[in-house]
Amino acid sequence: MSQGAKSRSLENAPRIRIASAADVEPLAGLINAAFVVERPFIEGERIDPAGVREYMQKGNFLVAEDAVELAGCVCVELRGERGYLGLLGVAPARQEMGLGRKLMEAAEDFQAVGCRGIDLRIISPRTPLPAFYELMGYRQTGTAPFAADVPVKVPCHYILCHYILMSKELT
Repeated sequence: MSQGAKSRSLENAPRIRIASAADVEPLAGLINAAFVVERPFIEGERIDPAGVREYMQKGNFLVAEDAVELAGCVCVELRGERGYLGLLGVAPARQEMGLGRKLMEAAEDFQAVGCRGIDLRIISPRTPLPAFYELMGYRQTGTAPFAADVPVKVPCHYILCHYILMSKELT
């Protein structure tokens, strides 16, 4: 790779930072675009700006951004001695380029201070996700029913919708 090509690829590499209040609207748009794959199972948008603000009150969003836009995000929250992460999302045009893995690593580094482990949950119809998280060192620890306020499109017993709980111990 030429020096010019290396410089351009570094210029385009997203940087990861903590989201601010100015990111609320773009974050809602990014999350909804990234979670469009859940629309066959979940009714409506994944989140709105008010929901983003609620998450920000409990924890932090780490966002990956380039010179143009937000490219990805993950929400991190400290819950006692354990961290929780959720809403890992990458803009559809940026998926399968390693950005989700970089955001996971940043979330783990961010949570590592004072945390013994990190927990997450995914919806069962997202069948590729357990393998992704297992490659990152997470293991399945159980299942849980959907919260009563999750607007599913079909009764869950038809497609066995539930949360898959996963954890990773930090050393």
